[in-house]
Amino acid sequence: MKVFVTGVKGQLGYDVMRELEKRSYKDAVGVDIEEMDITDGESVDKIITDANPDVVIHCAAWTAVDLAEDEDKRDKVHLVNSVGTENIAKVCKKLDCKMIYISTDYVFNGQDTRPWEPDDERNPLSVYGQTKYEGELAVERWLEKYFIVRIAWVFGQNGKNFVKTMLNLGKTHDRITVVDDQIGSPTYTPDLARLLVDMAESDKYGIYHATNEGFCSWYEFACEIFRQASEFDQAYKNVSVLPVTSDKYPSKAKRPSNSRMNKDKLNENGFERLPDWQDALRRYIELI
Repeated sequence: MKVFVTGVKGQLGYDVMRELEKRSYKDAVGVDIEEMDITDGESVDKIITDANPDVVIHCAAWTAVDLAEDEDKRDKVHLVNSVGTENIAKVCKKLDCKMIYISTDYVFNGQDTRPWEPDDERNPLSVYGQTKYEGELAVERWLEKYFIVRIAWVFGQNGKNFVKTMLNLGKTHDRITVVDDQIGSPTYTPDLARLLVDMAESDKYGIYHATNEGFCSWYEFACEIFRQASEFDQAYKNVSVLPVTSDKYPSKAKRPSNSRMNKDKLNENGFERLPDWQDALRRYIELI
């Protein structure tokens, strides 16, 4: 099986390539914007056609959620997340190859408290969420052999994330406030990468939710980060984390308050669910 991966400089694309290497996929092709601009349809068609993969794992995306709300950035976000995804889907259709598209909890309106089902109505609240939703529609429109995998609260070795932000703040602050009214599940990229390659090796197509097991608020996530980090560095024991409501941190993009997602479909199709988020966090902190 030949695999083509986009966004390999990002947290997830980086770990997908590492997972493929672990499984001895010698001819996996990884690209980022320098090698392939996904908004350029002709370039996408030529590069992916030349590679002739059996599956494309599409990790590249515009992920700067607040910046996406700026008037002068909206067209670019649409080009990357919507048009870019459609460009890839069209080539996958032509080559009759599988496509795995990484989507997000932001396609939902974030209301209520029950976990979102894969087939729930999509009603995004932000430009980022809307463009990722449009990407989903493009994949559904063009392909039958596809996986849409929704994730949330991503952290990994290669790039910025909430865990690194908290650890850096903990070095310079003894008191940190974190929102406590947004609930979801963190997603550790090496765990997710393992699942994505399992999917690539299968034909259990459809829409899936894939985050690490268990729910928490950002506040609870931060508390656990400092609890675990203090086992390696005693200085983190002195950091006090205080819960606040999200209205204390107004942002350009509206965040979903409910990012809980039901992952039962993974079991139903024989996929191994991701480990508990606390376990994933421990492995990550040990690594960094």
